[in-house]
Amino acid sequence: MTIQDVEKYANLLIEKVVAYLPSVIGAILAIVIGLWLIKLITNKIRKIMEKREVDIAIRDFSISIINIGLKILLFIVVITKLGFETTSFAAIIGAAGLAVGLALQGSLSNFAGGVLIILLKPFRIGDRIDAQGVSGTVNQISLFYTHVITFNNQRVVIPNGELSNNKVTNYSSESLRKDAVTVAIPYHADIKKARKVLMDLMEKDDRILKDPEPQVFVASLGESSVNLSVRFWADLDSFWGAHFDFMENSKVELEAAGIMHPFPQRDVNLYQNGPSDYLKELQNQ
Repeated sequence: MTIQDVEKYANLLIEKVVAYLPSVIGAILAIVIGLWLIKLITNKIRKIMEKREVDIAIRDFSISIINIGLKILLFIVVITKLGFETTSFAAIIGAAGLAVGLALQGSLSNFAGGVLIILLKPFRIGDRIDAQGVSGTVNQISLFYTHVITFNNQRVVIPNGELSNNKVTNYSSESLRKDAVTVAIPYHADIKKARKVLMDLMEKDDRILKDPEPQVFVASLGESSVNLSVRFWADLDSFWGAHFDFMENSKVELEAAGIMHPFPQRDVNLYQNGPSDYLKELQNQ
């Protein structure tokens, strides 16, 4: 290759750079201005939704969709500035989208689950739920995942597809909650006396509602105990406090009344002459 050839290619390269330089500068400006406008628009929409007190899950979900849509539009503007044909590029995007869609079926299922959660509202941010073996408070509902903070302050991320297709227990959907506590007493204990102690205990606790009326009844006869079932209602915010205090105070009050907690026991009969004495006893019965 001669010096003239090198100069020829260098000049050709310079011409190409000069020819495309305005397009590159335009694309860079489009990216900078576009990202600034997208941020401005999404912040404006967020403030409007906050002012109208739109549900936080719907707000975050909508802003995410708008943000993604505007960035896709910006991408199309940038490639147009660079001189690419949008028709052929759209075909490539379509084919790539199909391939990605097949590869990410689980993610699409999570996205659809997120839409269903936003629309049907089986739970909201701040609700206490039990789902997929996780119990805690809903902290965030995003496009693909729901974030739950457990009661020991751990963040668990659950795919929306699993939440929309499986059982979810929402403890915050109702303003009242019913408790069911089993209290065991010995067989020789006075059931009526034990019932009165437990009813008086619930009567003294202002957190336990008097309507519906608390209940104490015999639920079952165990091998070593009579099992009493205690039922009462409480407001959602004070439920756990009432529950734990009742568990502690019921033991204290029953023991003060002379009703001790039963322990498993077994009667053993010893016969001096072995099985023959036992057979004679059976014959005499």
